[in-house]
Amino acid sequence: MTQVAAAVRAVQARTAVVPEVAIILGTGLGALADQLKVDTMLPYADVPGFPRPTVETHAGRLLLGTLGGRRVAMMQGRFHRYEGYTLQQVAFPVRVLRALGAQTLIVSNVSGGMHPLWATGDLVLRSAVSRYVRRVRSGAPHTRPRGRART
Repeated sequence: MTQVAAAVRAVQARTAVVPEVAIILGTGLGALADQLKVDTMLPYADVPGFPRPTVETHAGRLLLGTLGGRRVAMMQGRFHRYEGYTLQQVAFPVRVLRALGAQTLIVSNVSGGMHPLWATGDLVLRSAVSRYVRRVRSGAPHTRPRGRART
């Protein structure tokens, strides 16, 4: 059995929810979890292969339930390269969420910006994420992007 399959089996043993949407909450949007009608709450320690977040405000729980009429898997906290995890470890939960059935992935974070038209609370779409995901899927090592960042 693969590591992803083992994690999926552990989650499915605790819930009948098959998520349509996966949401990974980072710093700043953690209160969204209060809006979820929770069916099941799993500490990351109960999901084989899930790393443990070291950021103090990341709860380290996988919630499954409904939000706005949609079946949702919501991660309270995520993992970062600067915590010492590999790209494969950072991306592992996304593979598990997809294997559970999620077709849509939403990832939140707090980020700063100096653009004069941006105000506190504005939503920003980051285009570099798709390049990052392709790099993770290919197993290529992490490299810093060159040139100017684009929004």
